[in-house]
Amino acid sequence: MNTLHLASELRATVDRWRAAGDTIALVPTMGNLHDGHLALVAKARELATRVVVTIFVNPLQFGPNEDFGRYPRTLADDLAKLAEAGVDLVWTPPVDEVYVNGFPPATTITVSPIADQLEGAFRPGFFTGVATVVAILFASVRPDVAVFGEKDWQQLQIVRRMVEDLRVGIQIVGYPTERAADGLALSSRNQYLSEADRRLAPKVHAALQAVAAGLTAGRRDFAVLCAEQSALLAAAGFKPQYLEVRAPSLAQPAAGDRDFVVLVAAVLGSTRLIDNLAVRPV
Repeated sequence: MNTLHLASELRATVDRWRAAGDTIALVPTMGNLHDGHLALVAKARELATRVVVTIFVNPLQFGPNEDFGRYPRTLADDLAKLAEAGVDLVWTPPVDEVYVNGFPPATTITVSPIADQLEGAFRPGFFTGVATVVAILFASVRPDVAVFGEKDWQQLQIVRRMVEDLRVGIQIVGYPTERAADGLALSSRNQYLSEADRRLAPKVHAALQAVAAGLTAGRRDFAVLCAEQSALLAAAGFKPQYLEVRAPSLAQPAAGDRDFVVLVAAVLGSTRLIDNLAVRPV
């Protein structure tokens, strides 16, 4: 497995692969890898002859009071996991290899209005940071396909819209959320949870399941259904930020819709948890 830091090294390697007829799958990450990331890598291996993983903690998607400084950085362990998973190349660029004319960059990408709601309402600028860095990673790696986890449903829809609007020509594949046995969605930030909070954390997934059950049973009083579960989360010690039913595109549900996604964000202790659940009645 190659581990590279410079864009010029990456470009030369990709050019050799292209000349040999290889196809390339990309899995962008911020490191601190868990089984959810490795599932994305396994999917990428099915989709192309070469797999590239990027590890870059992107300062542009962190707000001034967020956890950029303490975000867990575990590069040696990450590289060992990726080598075992059969990754061909890991690109771990420094900030000045990503933002070549200085940080913050003069050019950014905003995908409106999809980026201004839900996560975007609570983390202003977050999705501009995501869309911008993903566009730079796409331009640097030049993959045929990129794999993203469905846990970050809004992010996935924003990347898909950006690729479509800018005619980037990369296939975007979403992969189902990997969960612990008790339902908690795997996340690098789960390690911030205290032991007591970790025992409570699966209630987030339980709330999603309860809303999904109501939708499957035919309920369409979306606000009431979500308010019921938000109240239960608050009573359990969470600080719910949003719990909403949307169409899979993140538009507001329309009359006659049968497919939905339920999205939630809630703070537990010092940890902010996000999750979602697709509802596709048979």
